Amino acid sequence: MWTDDAMTASNRARPRDIGTHAGDGVHPVRGDVVDEKALLAALRVGHEWAFETMVRVFGGRLLAVARRFTRNDEDARDVVQSAYLSAFRSLNQFEGACQLSTWLHRIVVNTALMQLRSRSRKPEDPIDALLPAFQEDGHHVEQFSDWSAPADQLLERKETRATVRACIEQLPENYRAVLMLRDIEERSTQEVAELLTMTPTAVKVRLHRARQALSTLLSTEYARRTVTS
Repeated sequence: MWTDDAMTASNRARPRDIGTHAGDGVHPVRGDVVDEKALLAALRVGHEWAFETMVRVFGGRLLAVARRFTRNDEDARDVVQSAYLSAFRSLNQFEGACQLSTWLHRIVVNTALMQLRSRSRKPEDPIDALLPAFQEDGHHVEQFSDWSAPADQLLERKETRATVRACIEQLPENYRAVLMLRDIEERSTQEVAELLTMTPTAVKVRLHRARQALSTLLSTEYARRTVTS
């Protein structure tokens, strides 16, 4: 069975641990290809090397996902560790309807959201200052370049990726969570509402405001770069 000591396995896993368990009839990793079904089978029977392999293969990506929600490394590590423990307890219920990596990803996101809800938080910064301002005739007070594309599309552009991530991190937590879930995680409005204990209508309103705020942050950042360049 898994022990808490196994949680540090990523620091001990070595290349020879991967795909060398002929006695088990399991070869989960060959080169850069992961046989997730074989790895899942080994996890279910409790092989420690299988856990080490899972951490080694997926740990970095899962930590990055947790970091986007928690915004600091220590909390992200706590989230991933809790997510691994949740995954172990649920292995027998995992029916394989999706990939193992996708399942772990979802558990990490859910765990991060639970942490955000449970910890005491300081009052959120108001978002109104980041929303577009309008003149009496209905026109924008300021004219910016169009940054209204969804965040996932902006992140696909290599030249804007780092800036988009930095601007997303500036959003107040409750708006950032909705934006991350809808635009980055691609969850449905109903799923986001259930995860955040909100109504679907509230999710739509908050998402709209979050996108507007992100557009303002991006426009301001690129306007600043144009002036200083």
